[in-house]
Amino acid sequence: MKIAIVGGGNMGGAIALGLASGNLFAPEDITVINRRQEKADELKHACKGINAVANDYISISQADIVVLAIKPWLIADFVGDYSPFLNNPKQLLISVAAGITLAQLSEWTSDDKPVFRVMPNTAVAVKQSMTFVSAANATPEQTQLVMDIFAEVGKVELIEEKQMVAAMSLASCGIAYAFRYIRAASEGGVEMAFSASKSKDIVIQTLRGAIELLEANGTHPEEEIDKVTTPGGITIKGLNEMEHAGFTSAVIKGLKASFIK
Repeated sequence: MKIAIVGGGNMGGAIALGLASGNLFAPEDITVINRRQEKADELKHACKGINAVANDYISISQADIVVLAIKPWLIADFVGDYSPFLNNPKQLLISVAAGITLAQLSEWTSDDKPVFRVMPNTAVAVKQSMTFVSAANATPEQTQLVMDIFAEVGKVELIEEKQMVAAMSLASCGIAYAFRYIRAASEGGVEMAFSASKSKDIVIQTLRGAIELLEANGTHPEEEIDKVTTPGGITIKGLNEMEHAGFTSAVIKGLKASFIK
């Protein structure tokens, strides 16, 4: 099974490196096509087995799976320019470009070609992405294959396409919101006399522990909060101050602001 990834930037490169260290693809069966030779050289250096090339698109015609990891406004022209390389009806076409719909992919290729809209987040670089998949014209087996591919670089969920914008807000934008909390909490630690690096380490480990507890216990976050909020204690005082400042409301408003249909 061969896969061609068009675009070796942050997302395309991370997907390639993640798959190269997984079980479904040998590195030599992964081709990444870049516009710039220096980017291709970077990928070769990161994983010597990967075929990283510059402006050489012939591998698309030989690929079982093609991943479009280029800017959304380039997709239509690219598919039009290289349509002879995409005319195999059994070839799976995957777009990770935000905003490009399944209907557009079908219109630009053919009505019966299996097409997928896939939305990872930047944690794909460390194989911890939260990835969402929607499909059109695909068999259950083809859909499962795409799910298995992206399960190699994190967790994956099959959703209806109409849920994709909400998924992007919660996971793709959401990872930035998580970073902003880490930054804020780390700054608070500095104000309380920890060094910046030590404060960040403490916050990261605290979040890691919170995640592990929720997954291990299968509990609602509020249940775990109750375990550490003793009557009259300092935790409830801190939580109430955050709520008075609009913490929960701010998070929900931020998510809804990025939820643009």
